[in-house]
Amino acid sequence: MKYFTFLCLLILTLKSHSTAVQTDEKSSQLPTVINSQILQNSLAASVQITSRAVENASSARTLGKVRQGSGVVIGSDGLILTIGYLILETEQIVIRTHEQKTYPAQVVAYDQATGFGLIKPLIPLQGVEPVKLGKLNDQKIDSALLVVSAGDASFSSPTKLIDVRSFTGYWEYHLDNAIYTSPPVVNHSGAGLFNQKGELIGIGSLYVQDVMPEDNPSSLAGNMFVPVELLEPIFNNMLQNGMGPNSQRAWLGINAVERQGRIQIVRVTPESPAQLAGIVPGLWLLGLNGKPVESLSAFYKQLWAIPINSESAQLTIFDGRTIYQIPVPIVDRSTNIKKPAGV
Repeated sequence: MKYFTFLCLLILTLKSHSTAVQTDEKSSQLPTVINSQILQNSLAASVQITSRAVENASSARTLGKVRQGSGVVIGSDGLILTIGYLILETEQIVIRTHEQKTYPAQVVAYDQATGFGLIKPLIPLQGVEPVKLGKLNDQKIDSALLVVSAGDASFSSPTKLIDVRSFTGYWEYHLDNAIYTSPPVVNHSGAGLFNQKGELIGIGSLYVQDVMPEDNPSSLAGNMFVPVELLEPIFNNMLQNGMGPNSQRAWLGINAVERQGRIQIVRVTPESPAQLAGIVPGLWLLGLNGKPVESLSAFYKQLWAIPINSESAQLTIFDGRTIYQIPVPIVDRSTNIKKPAGV
């Protein structure tokens, strides 16, 4: 009965949503049935994650001391893929399966470049089969997809692929390709995004106010998912080193946004290189090492191209009256992440 109800919901949601997006007749002819066995397998592989931040974790200021979200079992050994901010600087991790069984777990890896996190139960999981990973380029715009979240507010919800494009976060984060879906789901953190074959193609990251392509004047709320195909090239590094190869890169400790065609610093992380250099919120960022920055994503790429053994980076700053240079020490972010005792 549960699966019949879901299938009805899938049909109604996709029909109403295709009208809201105003796609053409051809693109709105979407598959409206997801096999009940695929749904069951997706639900069974999704687990709830509860974690507690280590003492004095700087990330606790913004992410909280106790975090909760979802993850998806991708390995026969119980390895779980989730979104990294759920496990960044955390310990005392507990996972709960769809059968309401709880297991202690530990962090295996955190990759700040993609935002992925890997954790593993300390004892073997019972009754959970790993899912297969799928390819994003196998999906067409407007394809019907399935979002699965675990825990007290667990759900399985139909959604639709709206766009694939870059994403730039204000917290020194950028993806060249991200998945944008709608309608939005609230419990998106670490939620699995599945295709109609039951393959995992994305891990939930954010609620986004507008997922429509930049050249589309309409607005539509939805979610951003990190494509799981980004995992394959860095997977072995994550298992061996606890992070991907691109996680060792320059970090300033600023939050910045694009306003009026320029970049403005809106927050500075306490005890970060930026704060120690005298950077404060409200300043405008005009250049890096003598080169102008045209966008936030371009600034991040210029920053990450600086060798981490460099002494400093020269930021060109405008305070509303004067343009001047501020040297900021180059710090490898991975060396500043607090880890649980014994890890």
